[in-house]
Amino acid sequence: MPRSLADLVAQHLVASGRFLDDEPELAYQHARVARRLAARLGGVREAVAITAYLAEHYDEALTEFRAVRRMTGNHEVLAMMADCERALGRPEKALALSREPIVLQLEEATQIEMLIVAAGARRDMGQTAAAIQTLEVPELNKRTRADWLPRLRYAYADALAEAGRDEDALIWFHRAAGSDQDGSTGAAERAAELEGLHFTDLDDEDDEDAIIEVTDEDDSEVDTDDDDEIDEVEVDDADDSHADDSDADDEDEDPVDEADSDDEDDSDDDTDDDDTDEDEDDEDDDVIVDDALDGEVDVDVDDAKKD
Repeated sequence: MPRSLADLVAQHLVASGRFLDDEPELAYQHARVARRLAARLGGVREAVAITAYLAEHYDEALTEFRAVRRMTGNHEVLAMMADCERALGRPEKALALSREPIVLQLEEATQIEMLIVAAGARRDMGQTAAAIQTLEVPELNKRTRADWLPRLRYAYADALAEAGRDEDALIWFHRAAGSDQDGSTGAAERAAELEGLHFTDLDDEDDEDAIIEVTDEDDSEVDTDDDDEIDEVEVDDADDSHADDSDADDEDEDPVDEADSDDEDDSDDDTDDDDTDEDEDDEDDDVIVDDALDGEVDVDVDDAKKD
């Protein structure tokens, strides 16, 4: 394969892996482009099979898984092949794949996944008791942090719930939730449902509370504005009343001023009269003085005559 072509195929495979968890459909499209460029590479076909499976294109995924198994000899894809058969409405073929001898040689995680798929196929066929029996394996009580443990316990609890064994199902839902570190199985929610509890989305409640708080703040602002307007009106009224009182005081002060002016005029007149009287008194005094002087002169004249 030319270097440029290999680089292009690698780029599409990298893009496929990047979008695998969040956008499986887009990952599937990138894998298909890589398959068109290099259909004979087992790794490319496996990428197409897995992305098609996650994007729920089960028919194409099953075809690609068969090609991978034939081209690479990889039997670890058997559990996904059996699940594709279930999704396509063929539980009998899923059970047939689970009974293949090669299954016993697969990794533990793949064997557990095959048990879960086989139990699901039994339930699809209406064989709930057989599904429960299929899942009653020692691995249920195994202490491990493997990803398959919560899935196995959840499948067992779900089968018990379908059989009407709610108390046993509740126990195993709680055990599944205890081993489900990221909550991917939803076991805690199922346990709550059996207990009559309901989960609520706290983010939505926070948003509603925020909306209510904003509305209350707006109302308080409106009330504050109204109060300010009322205060302004009261201030204006107070100013008007103060102005009226000032006018009334001015009116009351005018007569007093007039009376005071009249009193002042009368006092001025009295003063003038007093001044006149004083002048007359002064004239009388002058006359008296003159008379005295005249008397003295008269005395002096008489004395002179005597002399």
